[in-house]
Amino acid sequence: MSSHREAPEISKDPVADNTDVYAFVSPDKPGTVTLIANFIPFQNPYGGPNFYEFGDDVLYQIHISNRGDAKADISYQFRFQAKIRNKKTFLYNTGPINSLDDPDWNRPQYYSVTRVETGRSRVLARNLAVPPVNIGPRSTPKYAKLAQKAVHTIGADRKVFAGQRADGFFADLGSIFDLGTLRPFQMAHLIPSAAAMGVNGLQAQNVHTIALQVPIRDLTRDGSTPKNVLDPRAVIGVYASASRQQSRMISGGETLWHGPYRQVSRLGNPLFNEVIVPMAEKDKWNSRAPKDDKAYAGFVTKPELAGLLPVLYPGVFPRLAAYKKPRADLAAILLTGIPQGVVPGFQNFTGPVQADMLRLNVAVPPAKSPNPLGLVAGDAAGFPNGRRVFDDVVTVELRAVAGITIPLVDPSFTPDDAAGAIKDGTSNTNSDYLTWFPYLGVPAGGYQTKPGIPAVS
Repeated sequence: MSSHREAPEISKDPVADNTDVYAFVSPDKPGTVTLIANFIPFQNPYGGPNFYEFGDDVLYQIHISNRGDAKADISYQFRFQAKIRNKKTFLYNTGPINSLDDPDWNRPQYYSVTRVETGRSRVLARNLAVPPVNIGPRSTPKYAKLAQKAVHTIGADRKVFAGQRADGFFADLGSIFDLGTLRPFQMAHLIPSAAAMGVNGLQAQNVHTIALQVPIRDLTRDGSTPKNVLDPRAVIGVYASASRQQSRMISGGETLWHGPYRQVSRLGNPLFNEVIVPMAEKDKWNSRAPKDDKAYAGFVTKPELAGLLPVLYPGVFPRLAAYKKPRADLAAILLTGIPQGVVPGFQNFTGPVQADMLRLNVAVPPAKSPNPLGLVAGDAAGFPNGRRVFDDVVTVELRAVAGITIPLVDPSFTPDDAAGAIKDGTSNTNSDYLTWFPYLGVPAGGYQTKPGIPAVS
């Protein structure tokens, strides 16, 4: 979670595992949209001497759909290449790394950015430097300033960053996967225990981030910057993917890839493949395009978790247990966007094609006082209108599945009292988010991070 190790095959290929996608109107530059795709989950900061890096053999992409057919109308492609400066040492660095071209950094990585639109490719930049990982105060002194130098300008009002960041997602993974336990409410669980605070399973974990900030006009179907929230042109769909070439050959300690690229991971909405798609379908889902997601609509309109909540928490969700209609509210939130008329003055509807994408209405300005619960708390600039780095998507989706959003499409339904209070009890306990691009916090350092304390009872 959000999409960390969400399917059997991609869990064996972390360098291509897309963990989170974010899309939001930039709060400090509201004429632009920031797009973020994270990869390589659960990075231990002290994982040397071969530290984490992007895959030179992976094609990373962020896709934009802006014409209502859930197809990728615009794609930004990112390709990486690592170099070894000193072939006679096993070390990642032989001294402090004080700049992006420091000769003491033995394994730098570079990348290119290509924009593809209507089948035409245009290289926007080449040989952009990735910052080193955060090793510690001796190897990577003044890390925050060093990493900020890897924010590259690739045109007027356009920025890009690729490198290690603190994981911005937070969730009580240890509790949730222990038979759906939510620590603040575990006294009501089928197997009860005393209520407790949530534990962030992502604490001190890093990811590798690809972040892009571009003018709104770069992403809309006609190159406009819509100001009317109800204008269909204001809504874009966003998802990210990772692809590998079709065949692999291992020879003499070297891996060679051949053939056309095939998608092995993709992500739009948080938790979609994680908790909605059945295990037997997860790998197939990762390989398919969003435009084909009608095949999975039944798992959205009758989600397994909605059936489990009344069983795991007896007597807490009687109205949810009695509700047998297809979940049109979840279908709107996750598969089509919310049509005009459901939420007064708001819509992020991309059309009838059912597809898992983040849907962002770019005419909604950044909130002056953001609420991490987003739209359900009256903050239309937050999830599920796109997704900001600090949005509490676990709480939002738990409450939606529990029935709090059903009245939007079925006014006859009254949610259970617990639906508006359910949460896993966590908050971000990693590095603070930034208020500027790339917004995700400084990654945890290897030297500074203390391993956790294991427990067996």
